[in-house]
Amino acid sequence: MSAHSEKKNGAEEAGDDHSFKSSGFATRALHVGQEASQWTSRAVVPPIVMSTTFAQFAPAVTAGFEYGRSGNPTRDSLEKALAALEKADYALTFASGLAAQTNITQLLKAGDHVLAGDELYGGTNRYFRTVAAKFGLTISYVDFCDLAAVKAAIQPTTRLVWFETPTNPLLKVTDIAAVCQLVRAATGADIITVVDNTFLSPYFQNPLTLGADIVMNSITKYINGHSDVIMGAIATNRADLYEQLKYLQNAVGAVPSPFDCFLVNRGIKTLALRMEAHQANALAVARFLETHPQVRKVIYLGLDSHPQRAITRRQSSGTGGMVGIYIKGTLETAKAFLSALKLFTLAESLGAVESLIEIPSIMTHASLPAETRAALGIDDTFIRLSVGVEAVEDLIADLDQALKKSSSVQ
Repeated sequence: MSAHSEKKNGAEEAGDDHSFKSSGFATRALHVGQEASQWTSRAVVPPIVMSTTFAQFAPAVTAGFEYGRSGNPTRDSLEKALAALEKADYALTFASGLAAQTNITQLLKAGDHVLAGDELYGGTNRYFRTVAAKFGLTISYVDFCDLAAVKAAIQPTTRLVWFETPTNPLLKVTDIAAVCQLVRAATGADIITVVDNTFLSPYFQNPLTLGADIVMNSITKYINGHSDVIMGAIATNRADLYEQLKYLQNAVGAVPSPFDCFLVNRGIKTLALRMEAHQANALAVARFLETHPQVRKVIYLGLDSHPQRAITRRQSSGTGGMVGIYIKGTLETAKAFLSALKLFTLAESLGAVESLIEIPSIMTHASLPAETRAALGIDDTFIRLSVGVEAVEDLIADLDQALKKSSSVQ
């Protein structure tokens, strides 16, 4: 492990003359980890350091880096920035969001119990259900909106609590502080609480400030925001977890490339601007869809009709760019609607500058058992929209014409 891994890579080390933890988000996104003084060239933009190995002054005497898997200057810049955005002391990046999940899960041992949200990203559920369960872990699922159910599901062997808020794809919101307090009070065991923050990003929500031990993000989505990088990240204020996860990052080796780190370093500089645009467009789209005769129900955090609107106001500073709708008709109606769209792109993933749309039951969440999808309410007429930053009047016009065209298909 390289020497730099022993230091905090977050806000306190980010600048010589500033306390970036108390600086504005956009300031942190632009400056933490990006300091020209760290490069001999005085480069304003962190360079892409492609070297896989680094010359040593003497045997085991390094300038902070020794081998590219263990540490890389471009990656180091990004990890400092991400820590600052999540108001964390430490951050680590991985080759994908699932790689981050895998490394967190490897903190556990056979016989440990994982308590997970009943509604998760399909890949997260699939990993727990079909991979982690093969290695002696037991996993149970519960609705994290029901605090009594969460408390009842904690076992003496519970070592990891994992939930998303808002959830993917139905946008249910969990009271993060309440769950973290409940977990701490329920047992004397050291349970690690992980919050997947992908849907709101650190711009709108900081779970560590609400009691979570680890916050996880799929960097692929909003933080990078340009549909050209696969990456995951974790952030924490616990030095013990950071040291263990740093060891696993190196030992397991699922690290992102320097070029991908360069792209994300670029992407986060506009994160604040993009999230405001996503939110404004999503709210306008959701309000329009609420009035459309072909739409049965709209789910959006910014609507008063959302069942956890009060919790969202309390723990988040915004409502993001994700919208869910149930349309009238059948799966064939839904397919016809998506096929008629001209501006929204029919594609998996989310959080990019372009608007994306999909049917979770046959796309992102198709790996869930049919009975699980049915119990959650992910039926064939449920559609997930990731609202981009295009002109909102164009987005609304596109949705309107496609809904009208699909109305005759049953």
